[in-house]
Amino acid sequence: MPEHDARIITACRAMHARDRRDPNRGVSPLELFFDLCFVAAIAQITTQLTQAVTAGGTATAIASYLTVFFAIWWAWMNFTWFASAFDNDDICCRLAAFVQMVGALILASGTAEAFTRGDFAIVFLGYAVMRLGLVASWLRAARWNPEHRGAAVQYAIGLSVAMAGWSTMLAAGAWPLWGWCLMALVELAIPPWAESRGSTPWNPHHVARRNGRFVIIVLGQSVIAVTGSVRIALDHGDAGVAVYSIIAGGLLLVFSMWWLYFAASPPRFLTTSGKAFMWGYGHYFVLCSAAAVGAGIAANLDLVTAGSPATGAPAAAALSVPVAVYLLALWLLHRRPGREHRGDTLLFPLALAMIVASTWLPWTALIVGIATAGLAAGSVAMQRRPAHHEAGR
Repeated sequence: MPEHDARIITACRAMHARDRRDPNRGVSPLELFFDLCFVAAIAQITTQLTQAVTAGGTATAIASYLTVFFAIWWAWMNFTWFASAFDNDDICCRLAAFVQMVGALILASGTAEAFTRGDFAIVFLGYAVMRLGLVASWLRAARWNPEHRGAAVQYAIGLSVAMAGWSTMLAAGAWPLWGWCLMALVELAIPPWAESRGSTPWNPHHVARRNGRFVIIVLGQSVIAVTGSVRIALDHGDAGVAVYSIIAGGLLLVFSMWWLYFAASPPRFLTTSGKAFMWGYGHYFVLCSAAAVGAGIAANLDLVTAGSPATGAPAAAALSVPVAVYLLALWLLHRRPGREHRGDTLLFPLALAMIVASTWLPWTALIVGIATAGLAAGSVAMQRRPAHHEAGR
């Protein structure tokens, strides 16, 4: 057997744990490639939410959006958590990742049916394909890492049991909300249960960077929505002040949301698996709301340009409420744990109150953008204040 072939087979047999203490652990090209599959899924669900809001069905779309986004986010989380602990980027890891990418693409193709009809059959198929690769990867990690074998085996068992539960719902031909919520709780319980046998070597720097990349992906949907506003303004010289206010507010909002998210250093307080789970699970609200912002911008644009059936308040709420949820989640996850800037205790509530009040005011997008930009500017001022005090001593 040629030496090169022997090295390939050996590489496929070894699965080494990653260094949990490596502060320079970056995001691999394979992980970035994997994330591209979720761009399609996020685009599909935000499009569906925009159409629901502009058609005047905001209230009925909320449950659909939250459940479908959970399916997308949790599939991404499953891959990310494993890759943080055991990704050695060999041939078998890449093939397992490719299998999961196929599942992610199937999942993305089924988001429209899940959103509009509550039919998760295609999403289930995507999960089934993804978990073929994921369960095989956990079992491979158990084979080559005796110190983490208990946790890895329990991950494989938990994921398989969860799929059996989803299969029962599929066989029954119904996806009731209560059943879906029950299975979602089962899914969320798997990592804490598995890690109770001993923490896997997840890397806090890597986990933080991976979540940051996903935040950028969902913020990209808002950028696309703002681009649509600019396109309308360019195509119609008489687009109107309302369109330009959405452009200005949308730009301020997207820039400020990015700034506020990356102003903190999460690895400093991701010190235990319990804290990491709370932080990671809390990102469902960060990511879900950030993606909804793009739909809110697009819905408000439709309201002022196409005369959508949605009235002013529901369309405005489609933007103000996600922004408020995003800022609240960000404060609880990033700002409050660090306890560095007491001024945040005042700044965040003031910004949230202004954003919520904008729901019943004209120029909602502009007010929301100004409030969020003001919060970002205030946070920067708070961060600089200690440095000036130190310099003056």
